[in-house]
Amino acid sequence: MPGTSRSGRKPKPTQLKVIQGNAGKRKINQDEPLADTLSQVPPPPTWMPELAKEAWKKLAPWLVSAKILAASDLHNLEVFCCAYSRWREAEKNIAKNGVTVPGMNNDIKNPACTAANEATKQMSTYGAALGLDPATRSRLAVPGAKDAANPFRDLVGKQR
Repeated sequence: MPGTSRSGRKPKPTQLKVIQGNAGKRKINQDEPLADTLSQVPPPPTWMPELAKEAWKKLAPWLVSAKILAASDLHNLEVFCCAYSRWREAEKNIAKNGVTVPGMNNDIKNPACTAANEATKQMSTYGAALGLDPATRSRLAVPGAKDAANPFRDLVGKQR
């Protein structure tokens, strides 16, 4: 089966390439999107479970200080934190009741195992969307993103 554009090693994040140097001299993604990041840490939503709020209070300040979290990403952070909470609750249940639980006729897989697996997948997906897996950020390309941030772009071609 042939490889896809997503096969192989994940690319090094652009910011890391700039800091460490681009030893392989591979093309650097110049169209990586730039978002207006938040300057203040928003409080966690009141409806969230306590474990999700704890995750929010740990992650949000770091995401804001690293200039990663934008207002358009808040829903991703909400999903990530709630998935984290479900994963912790499921793991607590598995630790207490075991991987198998009594069924009608014989032991069955603890439903908490399925919940833990689903929450882990959500954490991986939404964590990548937040840049908690920095290699995913380098795969994003928005054509014209660097030009949109250039305040002098409208001056090009206006010669006297």
